[in-house]
Amino acid sequence: MVQCRIDDFGHSVEPGYREPMAESFNAAVLAEDRAARYAEVADEIAAVLDGEPNRTARMATVASMLASSFDHYFWTGFYVVDPAKGDELVVGPYQGTLGCLRIAFGRGVCGAAAAERRTIIVPDVEAFPGHIACDSRSRSEIVTPVFGPGGELIAVFDVDAVEPDAFDDRDAAGIEAILKRTFA
Repeated sequence: MVQCRIDDFGHSVEPGYREPMAESFNAAVLAEDRAARYAEVADEIAAVLDGEPNRTARMATVASMLASSFDHYFWTGFYVVDPAKGDELVVGPYQGTLGCLRIAFGRGVCGAAAAERRTIIVPDVEAFPGHIACDSRSRSEIVTPVFGPGGELIAVFDVDAVEPDAFDDRDAAGIEAILKRTFA
């Protein structure tokens, strides 16, 4: 006879059973080292999204899992290229306070990252010319372009922090790797 345990929901669980990552992710113990943590979260995101083709679901999952994995993340989410306009971003899935609804290419950090097609790290948002303050508590920011399978820009991924100088090259490398693995 197989001995079963009872899970937190009162369900019988066979020995060796591992809960799906989506239900257990928040309880996961992640590395303290930032680069190692990004690598672990990248694997978790890939496991959760395995077989999921919907871009909105993929974006929502990335935003949620990254927001819950890093204490310095204050606002985390996507601004999606509006296909009707081509040179404007519209708010997409995110975690945090109210985001700006639309941002023109070239305007603010998100618009600059979209126009230049490169990651931008801003240690002090007050020093960034034309910064858009969607939430006045933001002090630093990183924005990374998101490319689709054909190399086309589909969105930017924006992370804000309430502390100045909260982001560095480890964040850029980790975020870029997750976005490439998830969307390209």
